[in-house]
Amino acid sequence: MRQLALLPAVACVMLAIGWPNYDLSSGELPVPSPRHPPLSSPDVAPEELTEIVQRYCVVCHNDQLLTGNLSLQEFSVEDAAERAETTEKMILKLRAGMMPPPGMPRPGGDTLLTLVETLESEGDRAAQAAANQGGRRFQRLTRAEYERVIQDLLALDVDAGRWLPPDVLMDSFDNMSAAQASSTTLWNSFLRAATDISRMAVGNPAAMPTTSFYSNPDEVSQHAWDRLEGAPFGTRGGIVVTHDFPADGYYVFRVETRFGSGNQVADEDIDISVDGEPAALLKLPHNGEKGAVDALVGNADFSAPSIETEPILVRAGQHRVAVAFVNLIDGPYEDRLSPPDWSAAGPAGSAFGTTGLSHLTRLLITGPMNIVGVSETESRRRLFNCRPTSAAEEPACAESILTRLATQAYRRPVTEEDVSKLMGFFAEGAAEGGFEVGVRMALQALLASPEFLLRLERRPVGAEPDQGHRLSGVELATRLSFFLWSSSPDEELLEAGAEGRLFDTAFLEEQVERMLEDPRSEALATRFLHQWLRLQDVGKVWPSYYLHPSFSTQLAEAMVQETELFFRYLIEEKRSVLELLDADYTFVNERLAKHYGIEGVAGNEMRLVRYSSDDRRGILGHGSVLQLTSMSDRTSPVLRGKWVMEVLMGTPPPPPPPNVPAFEASPPVAGGRRLTTRERMERHRSAPVCNSCHSFIDPIGLALDNFDAVGAWRVRENMTPLDTRGRFYDGTEISNPPDLAAVLLKRPIPLVRNFTNRLMSYAIGRPTEYFDQPAIRAITRAAEVDGYRITSLIKGIVRSDLFQTRQAQNTAN
Repeated sequence: MRQLALLPAVACVMLAIGWPNYDLSSGELPVPSPRHPPLSSPDVAPEELTEIVQRYCVVCHNDQLLTGNLSLQEFSVEDAAERAETTEKMILKLRAGMMPPPGMPRPGGDTLLTLVETLESEGDRAAQAAANQGGRRFQRLTRAEYERVIQDLLALDVDAGRWLPPDVLMDSFDNMSAAQASSTTLWNSFLRAATDISRMAVGNPAAMPTTSFYSNPDEVSQHAWDRLEGAPFGTRGGIVVTHDFPADGYYVFRVETRFGSGNQVADEDIDISVDGEPAALLKLPHNGEKGAVDALVGNADFSAPSIETEPILVRAGQHRVAVAFVNLIDGPYEDRLSPPDWSAAGPAGSAFGTTGLSHLTRLLITGPMNIVGVSETESRRRLFNCRPTSAAEEPACAESILTRLATQAYRRPVTEEDVSKLMGFFAEGAAEGGFEVGVRMALQALLASPEFLLRLERRPVGAEPDQGHRLSGVELATRLSFFLWSSSPDEELLEAGAEGRLFDTAFLEEQVERMLEDPRSEALATRFLHQWLRLQDVGKVWPSYYLHPSFSTQLAEAMVQETELFFRYLIEEKRSVLELLDADYTFVNERLAKHYGIEGVAGNEMRLVRYSSDDRRGILGHGSVLQLTSMSDRTSPVLRGKWVMEVLMGTPPPPPPPNVPAFEASPPVAGGRRLTTRERMERHRSAPVCNSCHSFIDPIGLALDNFDAVGAWRVRENMTPLDTRGRFYDGTEISNPPDLAAVLLKRPIPLVRNFTNRLMSYAIGRPTEYFDQPAIRAITRAAEVDGYRITSLIKGIVRSDLFQTRQAQNTAN
């Protein structure tokens, strides 16, 4: 009985019902022959399918075991619509081929397919009879949306993190309305942002000198061929920032550096440029011999004295400031102490036995001093569409400016009351400081207005609580623009919404096509895909400096950019969503190509290339995905398998039971050698309570284990040849990334539905529910005839009632 207590609950039930040939000691479940004749006719009676559920599913999902917190003991297919939530859970697992689980009895033939199609039919029929659009409250602008809206409105590149707290992720996304809390602190943050941004847009001839600090992490490589984007050619490393200069005046640039270990380079020059134009050239002081001697005894101080420029005249507005080392090395070179593509990226750069290059740690900009005025900037040109020549013309000009701005900022035609309120702020500011101060104060009020910060969708007059209703034309335009652009609708889209033309399906699809061709549609890659695939986690667990010294910020950014550009290409070229898994091409620059072992790529520009071997396919070969699913010093097949199941398949494994022992901090030794990750996993899952879940997860992760913790290909671990063989839960043998992609693509329907499900959630600003699944199925069925093109799925979402309607909420309480 002690041995029985260690078995999974499922195995105990199988023993109780007399399932033969179960070996208690093996931990493996046999694959029995079905004990029910196959059902393959499309006209099978629901009662027969109910018998299938009772025979094969209730073994685990009963009132006693409640496996997966689900009981099907009283479930009947003929009444599936009455238990819609349970029905959708069954559909998800059956479509993925995960139920019955590995080793459990299964009916033969097309019985399970007939069952799942019948459940879908029942669910779809019930959804048509009682539509449920799901409730959600209004949304507010996220950090990323705020930045994009400000860019479109005022041509300002701002970092919303200067003022706003981080957005809360829910269901992987930051735009879920239910997670957007409101507080006094938050609204004060928006008010501070409005104050600063309005001054940045107008300029400030009365600005007082201040100092802005920009830090440069150690992980930003300073190597000779790591020129930063925006820095002049012929430079290496450094820092590139966008800085706001409030007025025409004089500014001082101060640079702080740190010497690389063993670095005896004299006469290092630092180039400072503004918008690509040379501004100053500084000479880095020589560190002498003392630094090298101290490095040998481990107490070196590698920081160098700060150096600064004389005051430099800079015109008002936002300018790109690049501070970088002049590259003194051209072409390959050899160094016996340091890897040639590493520049002291991290603490290992200061370790004994390595050399490194000088590192720029901070840039400080102080000013303005001796102000001489405010030049015309792009923000001012966009803001002031008229210029009064007398005091009498100022109110009319201000009203014209504010009407135009408010229409764009509020994302709807403005009313007289809207403009009147803003004109009150203008009058107050103009009385204190003149016309431009009045416009600035009105702009500040506009940017702090709930009409700007909140995406309000109003309940129509007469709509009952919890009753679905269609969005207005302008509300639909706003929802569409934030879906595809993460920003406000442009004039054409807003005008079409106000005139009601977006309700014409053909015209709506034309607008979708136009918007997808617009550069702003890159938001689908940098916002939706980025969050769906969890690319924000790249570099969160930084790879070990000693095991992966060549991994730098630039390489991590290239990995993320690779995945984003790949998705943008799928949209631009109207490719199938399934190419996410089996594409034989990707986007790389020289650094990333070298990391992947792809030859013939030169320069920092990302470009489309074909994979040089079959080892990499789709995003399963992208360094971004492989790095974010790894530990700092090793791969993690568990994390990778869980990521595939959760993110791509939409079937996350259950959380581990309590008190499960974790992996050892360092690889154990057996037989005089360190164990591989696979061997350590086999030890870990030897307990039956662990094996039940790991039988799903581990084969998926092991198929990717030829990729190391930073996504480079390998054939050995701890000097031992890798063994990546495994059995997918449907019994298919897999051992490499192409095998994994192929077995996933055997069932395209759940993959496409999961993608559409995630895209719909992002589009409507709330997690999708079980009652949304009939609409998801309808969208994917319509896109199937088009080869599951991503553009077809996007259009299907935009056409759907889920996207075009909302459910009025009962706010009586």
